[in-house]
Amino acid sequence: MMSDKRLVSQAKHGCRESMREIYDKYKDYLLTLANALLYDIAAAEDVVHDVFVSFTESIEDFQLRTNLKAYLAKCVRNQALNSIRNRKIHANKHSEIYVDGCYSDGPVQVQIKKETSSKLRRALAEIPVDQREVIVLRIKADLSFRQIAAMLDISINTAQGRYRYGIEKLRSMLNREVEK
Repeated sequence: MMSDKRLVSQAKHGCRESMREIYDKYKDYLLTLANALLYDIAAAEDVVHDVFVSFTESIEDFQLRTNLKAYLAKCVRNQALNSIRNRKIHANKHSEIYVDGCYSDGPVQVQIKKETSSKLRRALAEIPVDQREVIVLRIKADLSFRQIAAMLDISINTAQGRYRYGIEKLRSMLNREVEK
């Protein structure tokens, strides 16, 4: 697989195969991130589609200054938050969550993953958006606190604090559910 710089360079010169390779390389990761923010697989697919359409349309002027994965994650995050702000979508707590590889497991493992995902999704929906956002970017997007801080225009300490408080709230909620 080619490096991102080379793919972007070739895409700038009209190579459709390079753009397709960028899409194939990051679509699953971005879909997982969008779904984690939106709790709606159809809305997540729309967000990822819109980001790639916009990226394709602006490729000639695009300058790769950081890594492409972080750039596309930031675009997905912004598009998802715009969708939430504009009330175009509503969090659907019963939507299917995208889990990599769950279809290769047996039926019992699939059911356990669905139940666990459902519990976690419900708990995540109850914590403040700023904490949920940092948790999703840290865990699902695999971004460092430095990258999250830059993306959200906050200090690294603020990003770490939001993460820590969010994780503590999740732990508390999930422990209460286990005690039931």
